[in-house]
Amino acid sequence: MAAAAPRWRERLFALFFLSHVPLTALIDAQPLLPAGLLPQALTELLQWYATTFRDPLMLQPPEWFKAFICCEAFLQLPFFPIAAYAFLKGSCRWIRTPAIIYSTHVATTLVAILAHILFHDFSGPEQLGPRTQRERLVLLSVYVPYLLIPLLLLYTMLYNPHYNHVEKRKRK
Repeated sequence: MAAAAPRWRERLFALFFLSHVPLTALIDAQPLLPAGLLPQALTELLQWYATTFRDPLMLQPPEWFKAFICCEAFLQLPFFPIAAYAFLKGSCRWIRTPAIIYSTHVATTLVAILAHILFHDFSGPEQLGPRTQRERLVLLSVYVPYLLIPLLLLYTMLYNPHYNHVEKRKRK
């Protein structure tokens, strides 16, 4: 019999996915939505975040980043409540393949985002981005958990015996 998945990880994943529903719908998707569609308070919250953490991707998103936001809004957002349910319930082996697809997709997009934060030249006068190494590291600290948790999810789905259990067939 396969070992049970560690409950602390399943709870972490459930919290991760539950928190993503409002964040994606109300904050992350804002660059795709027409101005004035959301309440002023949400627009101001995004403005505060982007100014405080010097995040140009959210206020001045390049086209490639808008593509990532589309993926998050239209592919990942429907998956979030399903994944949250699976991990809250616990021991749902059927979540393995969707979780592998999700985690590899997110990890791939985060590599591009982190590289942009680390290496892009934000010295232009119209650019909001980080100006110092410290500001780049602070902004990285915002994005890195969104890489680490999906990598932990991928590791769990691939190597935990509960999720990676292969049934032995009986010989006739």
